[in-house]
Amino acid sequence: MLPLYVTSGEPAGIGPDICLSLADRADERPVVVLADIHMLRDRAKILNKNIEIIEYQQQEQSSLQGQLFVEHVPLNQDVVLGELNPENSAYVLEQLSRSAYFAMEGQSVGVATAPVQKSVINDAGIHFSGHTEYYQEFAGVDRVVMMLATKTLRVALATTHLPLRDVADAITKQRLHQVIDILIHDLKTKFKIEHPRVLVCGLNPHAGEGGYLGHEEIDTINPVLESYRAQGVNMSLSMPADTLFTPENLKDADAVLAMYHDQGLPVLKSQGFGEAINITLGLPFIRTSVDHGTALNLAGTGLAKSSSLHVAVDLALELARRK
Repeated sequence: MLPLYVTSGEPAGIGPDICLSLADRADERPVVVLADIHMLRDRAKILNKNIEIIEYQQQEQSSLQGQLFVEHVPLNQDVVLGELNPENSAYVLEQLSRSAYFAMEGQSVGVATAPVQKSVINDAGIHFSGHTEYYQEFAGVDRVVMMLATKTLRVALATTHLPLRDVADAITKQRLHQVIDILIHDLKTKFKIEHPRVLVCGLNPHAGEGGYLGHEEIDTINPVLESYRAQGVNMSLSMPADTLFTPENLKDADAVLAMYHDQGLPVLKSQGFGEAINITLGLPFIRTSVDHGTALNLAGTGLAKSSSLHVAVDLALELARRK
């Protein structure tokens, strides 16, 4: 049975800590952590965890509780807890490249990712804007969609990791068509929602107030949404973001499309931080992720919460079963 790979992310942060908690599971499908096996064993000792950490062999089918399969990726330098080291940036990216390669080559069902620290990778002289963009480039697809989800809310993004001053220029009719096509397709195919209902945020306050607070809704966003509505897609026109997220509006919605990162995600994370997950739509493989960062100050303390990683693994395994 094909494995699910889990990247351990930034080694100085809590990624290795939360990955060790996967030994508490007993999944039918192998769940394999990409990490330096020696570093994980050292971290387990620091955290007083009695875990059998095993280098993964393809013939192994499942692990027992107390066991953790690892695909060994050697560190460049020893890790100091809580201290970023640009010399280990290549190690972090090697985890991502191996996970993507295994998925693209049909050697895994997909990947779940622990957090990375974008800044230290860029400090190493490597341009890196995030997991989402990395996997998009590796897979060679024109567009992917970042969507975060809790048990009760899904929020997809028209733009991802952009400075706020660049967002309006990035919201074009072409981009919106690409994003909505992917969103509708994956809600139907991955999540098995036959007729998804999507609510769409406007870009400007009050969705532009009829042009008095901006013209993007009139010139770009609503014409695209009208074209989908004319095809029978159950999709709103642009709505003011400050009232869209009320319980009355959300009660029958399958997803919300926000125009930029901090428009939709603060609401979602306020509802379910630590239980939310990040899903990359539009890839030819499954990719889920945690909803939090590296928490350098918590590394090795035993205080890091692993709930989001377990939800991400659960969803990835569930999506693999639905294929």
